[in-house]
Amino acid sequence: MMSHLFGELKRIYICSGVGRGKTYLNAFDNALISAGVGNYNLLKVSSIVPPNIEIVNSINLKPGSLLPIAYGYFISEKDGEIISSAVSVAIPKNRSNIGVIMEVSGYYSEEEIRRIAYDMAIEAMEKRNLEIDFIEVKTSSAIVKGPTCVFSGVAIF
Repeated sequence: MMSHLFGELKRIYICSGVGRGKTYLNAFDNALISAGVGNYNLLKVSSIVPPNIEIVNSINLKPGSLLPIAYGYFISEKDGEIISSAVSVAIPKNRSNIGVIMEVSGYYSEEEIRRIAYDMAIEAMEKRNLEIDFIEVKTSSAIVKGPTCVFSGVAIF
């Protein structure tokens, strides 16, 4: 088997954040900082959790490192609107199998987006014929005031 560019991926960090700024890019950057991933170079990846993964509460990489991450975000400047993002992580009963990450964002309440993300994870695991041990969902939600960004992601490292 070939070795992976990043070595063996052993950990995931599930995060979310809200950011506001003078521009959309500043709002996005501030949401990344709020989520704890703002000091890394993010590499967007698709939604597969490697086997035998550990869920951790922080990232132990050098700032500026490349960080594989599956994420969803939403930006708006329509004052008063509610925007939300969510990620769900489904972990299989047999930890030697893969799990899945699902991302969703848009004009949803936090309760709605949590349910949608949860249901998406169930469907993805059912399609793969994998029994679910548990599903973890992380959300961010905000009432828009100026350029506002909600971000949810799962870093894999």
